[in-house]
Amino acid sequence: MKLADTLSKCVHAQAHATKSQRLTSFAVILLFVASTCFAQSTSKDLAKQLDNAFSGLASNASPGFAVLLKQDRKVVFAKGYGVRDLRTKTAIDAQTNFRLASFTKQFTAMAIMLLVHDGKLRYDQTLTEILPEFPAYGKTVTVRNLLNHTGGLPDYEDLMDAVEKTKGPIWSPEKQIQDAEVLQLLEKESGGKFAPGTKWEYSNSGYVVLGMIVAKVSGKPFGDFLHGRIFAPLKMDHTLVFEKGKNEVANRAFGHIGLGSHLEHIGFFDETDQSSTSATQGDGGIYSNLEDLSKWDDALRNHTLLSEKEFAPAISPAKLPPGAEAKLAEDVPESVRGSASAYGFGWFLNLQDAHPLMWHYGDTMGFKTAIFRYTRDNVTVIVLCNRTDLDQGALALKAAQRVLPHR
Repeated sequence: MKLADTLSKCVHAQAHATKSQRLTSFAVILLFVASTCFAQSTSKDLAKQLDNAFSGLASNASPGFAVLLKQDRKVVFAKGYGVRDLRTKTAIDAQTNFRLASFTKQFTAMAIMLLVHDGKLRYDQTLTEILPEFPAYGKTVTVRNLLNHTGGLPDYEDLMDAVEKTKGPIWSPEKQIQDAEVLQLLEKESGGKFAPGTKWEYSNSGYVVLGMIVAKVSGKPFGDFLHGRIFAPLKMDHTLVFEKGKNEVANRAFGHIGLGSHLEHIGFFDETDQSSTSATQGDGGIYSNLEDLSKWDDALRNHTLLSEKEFAPAISPAKLPPGAEAKLAEDVPESVRGSASAYGFGWFLNLQDAHPLMWHYGDTMGFKTAIFRYTRDNVTVIVLCNRTDLDQGALALKAAQRVLPHR
């Protein structure tokens, strides 16, 4: 209710009240007005503090980033810094769409969980049950293993390098590897990197395969399934799985890399938007913006797509043998290694901290992204960068620390 409406109702009520009631009501009004003004002032102060902290990191002529901070389900700060690209120099804002990179994995995991909800898939199903042409080593790799990075599939970028060493250049930013080619490379291997469930190792291969499983089981292209079951229901109208030549990204930010740390190169950037691996889908193919991702955060908090019980596996740490946990922190950006104590389905987890956290990052050619969800504190931070010289984890922590209570 608006402040003016509340005051009007209180004034009307006072006209019919006793003197004692009027005095009590007047005190309540004063308290309400004071608390409202204090909240508004505090919110403005917080926004100003955050703006001061971020404004010097990108100019109005350089690539930059966008930051969103939510507290108690309300957006208290959402702002862009820098430009989408160096050709048009259009300013970054809350509607600017960035390539999410590995941030995508939480959506791929949700798609799998929705198929489990539908009864079309099970977490204990193996690769060879779903993809009969997959070699024998897939007989012990389950959907659950792929979701929590304990499957041991060979890294497809390593396989690409091995092929190109013998056959010469095959893939490039102009001729990108496709999901089907990733599957072909995996099918030529005789075994995985380790026995499923015995080790944790971050696997882009696993999430490419999960994307293909979504398509196979649903009977729809991966992007179409995500649109129909996640993006459209949540009114994430500008979020999509990008397929070059098939769809377009509105308000698109292009990725950049700094030219170097030498004095003559400081402040200069090259556009590095695409690489030979930018076309794969389940491991990093989604584009989105702050406004849409805020809706995603709301849906997670409200259990819009899955019940709390159905979503629980996503935030249940993978069961690992003794000593395997130490490998987990080696695969994440240094600034957030302390927040990586476990992994669920598409989420890094730090549930034992004073501020329990589920989070993920993205890091690819020209882009860095992060989402931090402090579940007990009702605080969410989202950072989207179109330059690789910024630390997305450090930026997210800087915003979160402004509002997290000290314990």
